[in-house]
Amino acid sequence: MAKRYRLERQQLIAAPREQVFEFFSKAENLEKLTPPFLRFRILTSLPIEMKRDQLIEYRIGLGGVPMNWLTRISEWQPPQRFVDEQRHGPYRYWHHSHEFEEADSGTSMRDVVEYELPLGPLGQLAHALLVQRLLQRIFDYREQAVRGAFPAR
Repeated sequence: MAKRYRLERQQLIAAPREQVFEFFSKAENLEKLTPPFLRFRILTSLPIEMKRDQLIEYRIGLGGVPMNWLTRISEWQPPQRFVDEQRHGPYRYWHHSHEFEEADSGTSMRDVVEYELPLGPLGQLAHALLVQRLLQRIFDYREQAVRGAFPAR
């Protein structure tokens, strides 16, 4: 049985919840939130109407290896939360919830990613040597990009 991992991040954004949710509900903004080294590209025709059961196809490149990734929006509850789940891609399992709560100085955004890697013990080794740090780096970049998109007032 594959080992399930969890990544959790929380960020305070100096903007109203509806505005923050609207930004995250536009698939084209994913390119702004993804580090350039991943060569992220949306393959689904834009604009994409975000809703439950919407499928979105991407391409990423890691170490010169291109990978297609298909996700499905499995929950859609504006402006509180949405969930994307991998249907096809580099992970054995990927479940990413995006939660938005009103806060005194704006919006508290929380990302929770639960994921599994393929290849059993080799996947666990890859997680320890590469994947865990890679995901931290991606979400660090994302945090900075969100700060740039919503500068403090």
